[in-house]
Amino acid sequence: MSDSASGCTGPRTAVTEAEAEALVNGICFKTGPPRRLGVEVEWLVHELRTPRLPVTPERLEAAYAALRTVPLRSALTVEPGGQLELSSPPAASLMECIGTVSADLDAVRAVLARGGLRLVGLGHDPWHTPRRFLRERRYDALEACLDRGGPAGRHMMCASASVQVCVDAGHEEPGPLGHGRRWWLAHQLGAVLVAAFANSPLLGRRPTGWLSTRQLMWTEIGPGRAGAPPLDGAPRAAWARHVLDAPVMCVRHDDGPWEVPEGLTFREWTRARRPRPPTREDLDYHLTTLFPPVRPRGHLELRMIDAQPGDDGWIVPLAVTAALFDDAQAAETAYRAVKPLTERSGPLPAPHNPLWTGAARTGLADPELHEAAVACFTAALEALPRLGATTEVTDAVAAFQDRYVRKGRCPADDLLERLRGTDGRAHGKDTAT
Repeated sequence: MSDSASGCTGPRTAVTEAEAEALVNGICFKTGPPRRLGVEVEWLVHELRTPRLPVTPERLEAAYAALRTVPLRSALTVEPGGQLELSSPPAASLMECIGTVSADLDAVRAVLARGGLRLVGLGHDPWHTPRRFLRERRYDALEACLDRGGPAGRHMMCASASVQVCVDAGHEEPGPLGHGRRWWLAHQLGAVLVAAFANSPLLGRRPTGWLSTRQLMWTEIGPGRAGAPPLDGAPRAAWARHVLDAPVMCVRHDDGPWEVPEGLTFREWTRARRPRPPTREDLDYHLTTLFPPVRPRGHLELRMIDAQPGDDGWIVPLAVTAALFDDAQAAETAYRAVKPLTERSGPLPAPHNPLWTGAARTGLADPELHEAAVACFTAALEALPRLGATTEVTDAVAAFQDRYVRKGRCPADDLLERLRGTDGRAHGKDTAT
């Protein structure tokens, strides 16, 4: 959500349809041996002692101004609703990535605590209605664009948080670490990750009937903005077609509000060349306005995991995903474990097919997803020592597997049990964290 792109000022050279397709083909999959890993952790920001009270924009602005003075290795950005995101630099190992982000999070938490605020790991805010904190032309345009499809866009922009794991695209050649296999695996394993880490069952203090309400909101935004391309072709060609056939969010201008066209795809824009011819900068910007569950940005950005409870809960999905993608043996096991799930997907790409919607609604209570998750977590635990993971990290993954995966549960089940077992309104207790 907080992707930045170059401004719209300066000289522009129009880009043709063929040039746009060639550019997307060239920049979105950078192949080679998997060597780098990254994570983007988003957090809701709540009151430290009374999290059900909304935080005023003035307090958020003061806290973020203080955070801008803190030296961090990760990039710190603010989401439209005031959520915080830390994006790690590319790391050479799992433990380097964990160490960098953990240290940065410690520094961020210390600053927020002095202002009476804290980071909260939930996939969707269970109490507060979506409220936009950032007032920028990008988000004005995005809001206007998404509002045409209903309220889901505002929930996504202003009330959701995730753990996004970034892995290299993989080798050019076939095999468990090849880019074609990893692209396919990301979309099939993605449903298992949605189910295992679902952590957003509440909206307006009430259960929604979905264990991952965050994933529901992404689904409701629609396939053009938040869907994947079909998986029946070469990844580069499929993604390039998807990008050109996706609706343009806005046409930027140097002065005044940006236009928000309705139903104009980038391909149509290159042909019509109105309201002005699109440029390479417009194409770069267009790429940042697409939010599929797996986004190729040279590397693969897996965007389907809900934010996790606890200060260090984000480490488990990072470690599991890294193991299943970057260890050849674990990747092959994961491929075999999720392959039977393809029959459930049907003709619709993720996240709009029955496999993904079932994962978001019922989590690991689904027998087939449960079986695949047990196999994948077991393979990840075996692989983590080969990736240099410490005992502390493997113990955290094992504890998650024992507490949730083996029992067909996810963190959302804990939230629902607390809600049923505690009258939070009467006692003023925090039943969602």
